[in-house]
Amino acid sequence: VKFNVHRVDMMIIQSIALLDQLDKDLNTFAMRVREWYGWHFPELVKIAGDNYIFARLANLIQHKENLDEEMLPQMEEILMDAGKAKEVLEAARKSMGHELSEIDMLNISRFADKVITLSEYRKELHNYLIKKMSDCAPNLSALIGEQVGARLISKAGSLTNLAKYPASTVQILGAEKALFRAMKTKGNTPKYGLIYHSTFIGRAQPKNKGRISRYLANKCSIASRVDCFSEDLTDKYGLKLRDQVEERLEFYRTGKTPRKNIDVMAEVAKELESEAKDKSGDKDESKEKSKKKKKRKRDDGDEDGKKKKIKKDKKKKEKGQKGKDGKKKKTKKDKK
Repeated sequence: VKFNVHRVDMMIIQSIALLDQLDKDLNTFAMRVREWYGWHFPELVKIAGDNYIFARLANLIQHKENLDEEMLPQMEEILMDAGKAKEVLEAARKSMGHELSEIDMLNISRFADKVITLSEYRKELHNYLIKKMSDCAPNLSALIGEQVGARLISKAGSLTNLAKYPASTVQILGAEKALFRAMKTKGNTPKYGLIYHSTFIGRAQPKNKGRISRYLANKCSIASRVDCFSEDLTDKYGLKLRDQVEERLEFYRTGKTPRKNIDVMAEVAKELESEAKDKSGDKDESKEKSKKKKKRKRDDGDEDGKKKKIKKDKKKKEKGQKGKDGKKKKTKKDKK
C-alpha cells in the first residue's frame, strides 16, 4: 500500500475523540448557563429549547429590564421565528426572576460567549471530520456515515487494523464489556456494538436487528478493505453497498429478493472502467489537440521563416544590383 499524506487516519482518530469530548463539555456548560441565567430570566428556559440558541439569547438580552422592541429583529434572527421573539419580549416584562448586579451579569455573558464559540468550533470540527473521512475512507463514510465510521476506525486503532478485522469482530466492536460478561455468565452475546448508532439498525424491526447488524458489519468490512488497499479514491463501492443494505431491509419488510453481491460489484467495476476510458479518451484528445497546435505553430514558423528568407534574398539582390550600377558609373567616368 502506497503512503498518502491525505489518507492519514490519525487525524480522524484525534478529531472524533475531540468531537466526543466537546459534546460532553458543551452539554455541561450549556446546563450551567441555563441554571445561572435562569436565576435572572427563568421563562427563557422554556421558550428556547436549544442550548446554542439559549446561550446566544442570554448574551444578547443580558438584563431583561433593558429588553425592548428594538431588539426584536436580532431575536428573530437568532430564533428564526417572529412569534417566539415576541413571546420572549412578553415573558421579559412579566418575568419573576431575580435582579443581578453588573459584575454578575458580566460573568454570565462572558461564559455564554465561551459556550457560543465552542459550539461554532464544534461545527467547524465536524466539517473537518467529514472532509478527512471523504479523503481517507470514502466508501465507509458513504455506507455508515462519517461519525460512526470514524468511531470504528478509532476503536480499531487505524483503518488498516479495521480492514484486517473479520465482519464478526466489526459487528461487536465497542461492546467488549458486554461480550466478556456474557461469556462469563454464559448468557446471550451482544448483537451489535458501535454500528448500532447507524440509521439502518434503528429502522429495522426488533426481531431483525441482529440480522441487519450482521449484514451491515459484513458490508462495513468490505468497504474498509476497499478504502485501505485501493489506490484510487472513490465512494461508488460505498454507495452500492448502502443500496444493498437498503434492499436487505426491504427484503425483511416485504420479502422482495435483493441483488447478489457479485452482480453489484461487477456493476461498480464496469462503471469505473468506463470512467477510466472516458478520462483516457479526454487525455488523448487533449494530447492530439496540443500536438496539432504545436504543428500549426511550427508550420507558421516555417512560413514566417521562408518569408523572411525571401525578403532577405530580395534585399541582397537589390544591394548587388546597386553595387553593379555604381561600378558601371565609375568605369564610364574613367573612360571619359
